[in-house]
Amino acid sequence: MSERPDPTTASPASAAALGEPAFATPMLLVGPLRPPRQMLAEQSYGDHASVHDESVASDLGLSGAPIEGPTHFSQFDPLLVQAFGPRWFERGCISAHFQNMCVEGDEVRAAALTDGGGRARATIDAEKADGTPVLTGTALVGEGEDTEVRARLERARGRPLDHPVILDQLHVGQRGRAREEARMGLDTHMGDLYPFTLAEKLDKITEPSPWYHDASPWGGPIIPTEMVSVLAMASSSQAGFQVRQPSVGLFIDLEIRMLHGPLFVGRPYQLEREIVALSESRRTESYWTLTTILDDSDTAVAEVLLHQGVFKDSYPDYPS
Repeated sequence: MSERPDPTTASPASAAALGEPAFATPMLLVGPLRPPRQMLAEQSYGDHASVHDESVASDLGLSGAPIEGPTHFSQFDPLLVQAFGPRWFERGCISAHFQNMCVEGDEVRAAALTDGGGRARATIDAEKADGTPVLTGTALVGEGEDTEVRARLERARGRPLDHPVILDQLHVGQRGRAREEARMGLDTHMGDLYPFTLAEKLDKITEPSPWYHDASPWGGPIIPTEMVSVLAMASSSQAGFQVRQPSVGLFIDLEIRMLHGPLFVGRPYQLEREIVALSESRRTESYWTLTTILDDSDTAVAEVLLHQGVFKDSYPDYPS
């Protein structure tokens, strides 16, 4: 597909047929190359800069300061609305493993291959212009646990982190201190973790849509899928999940699932968090957090499952 799919022109009728023969034939949707923008250069936590800072990234041996992984999710929204209709924003689930980082100036292309057989599900991937893989994963509408990140979570539970150093103050089953309040207005500054506003993001988003800042089929403007991650993470320091500092982390896996969406700009929400696994790799200790987003009627409207790694090399005197 050479032209950008526009979610505002998708036919609502395609959503009405979920689970019907309309999904019997696999369909490949490929978006155009887009240059994602770096918006976390000023991010900080634990009184130090993050991996998105050029000097920090260089100290860790990275080729540049990575663009945040969820940024790429916006390139999938038009494809998945075209495949599944506007219900994508109501009951959609995007689940991705980040393979290689992107830096400012890279161009990325997103693709989705629907399963067929009557299922509202697709395999997704993104790659750079030179073919370097950026992410791989799944997308579906409605119920279903056969997602990329859920499968990785189960494998991680089979290889637990038995002797944590940086994450020794965390444990599986640990919950946040209390519910957190969250709201994303157009001009709401989202804090040190996300030093920008939704308006600033929409000015640079790879796939703009009037649904994000004007009217939508659900009434008011809706929060883009990539920014649901920001809503879920901006207040995470309130949870009391203590990671030893100084240390530098990154996103490894991310799943955003809409239960009763979409989420709306300016509407108040509450967040509940729980650590569901601890794991490690050669370079990182990592933890898996499930964040539930609730509306003012106490209904769970979305879930965010995030796997965060912390570089062992970033923590002074990490044991050999």
